[in-house]
Amino acid sequence: MEIMEKAPAKINLGLDIMGKRLDGYHELSMIMVSVDLNDYVILSELPDGRIEFESNSHRMPHNHKNDVYKAVRLVKERYGITAGVKIRLEKTIPICAGLGGGSSDAAATLRALNQLWDLRLSKEELIDLAFEIGSDVPYCLEGGCAWIGGKGEVVELLPTKLSSWVVLVKPKFGVSTRTIFKEIEPETISRVDIDGLKAAILADDYEGMLASMGNSLEDITIKKRPFIQKIKDKMLEAGADVALMTGSGPTVFALCPTEKRANRVMNSMKGFCQEVYKVRLLS
Repeated sequence: MEIMEKAPAKINLGLDIMGKRLDGYHELSMIMVSVDLNDYVILSELPDGRIEFESNSHRMPHNHKNDVYKAVRLVKERYGITAGVKIRLEKTIPICAGLGGGSSDAAATLRALNQLWDLRLSKEELIDLAFEIGSDVPYCLEGGCAWIGGKGEVVELLPTKLSSWVVLVKPKFGVSTRTIFKEIEPETISRVDIDGLKAAILADDYEGMLASMGNSLEDITIKKRPFIQKIKDKMLEAGADVALMTGSGPTVFALCPTEKRANRVMNSMKGFCQEVYKVRLLS
């Protein structure tokens, strides 16, 4: 039997760092939404216990350093699975881009393994597994539009009818999330009105959403990579309603109310950066 799961990218409509926890993690308050830029994870069982991994991306490590492999090994060890699995990862989402590609791939792998081995894991059990892999993986199990709190393990889905065209621009360089989080100073970091953003989304108030969006990590990442600010400025000049870095960067996204406007922003960026995508929100 072969199982295929779609793994959509995500963007952060809002990302706020509330402070440092006693356990060393940062207290997060974020609103994420999926977009229709997708990887695909294809799994089939092997009889001899091996984990066999292949991908169309030459940048993906074929061992425990990638989150798909981590997910398989974790499930095998936790539930005493003696069978092996062959994994094919079809990558479209850029790597080290702030788009949650690795987390979404891991979540898709957990969903696929639950089917492949008929584990019948509950939502809570999947979330526990997901958080052991990474803080964004619990959200990626369901995707859509959601508020995320705690260390990333608290996920509240937000029903909304908001829709928008999205232009994603990924510069040539990547950014290490771990490096950016090491430089957070909770007392001085920019804050984001996540409560206001959440209220606007639940009210399907597009203008209110735009007014409340923000990313506490922008100042840190842009200081290291000023080119990100140039991307933001150029997208706004081309007619974007808002331009914001997603996650720890470096990808910047623009929201546009119409496809015509999105095409204008996309065309203005194509000569500026090589990786430019026009997608839709999957709320």
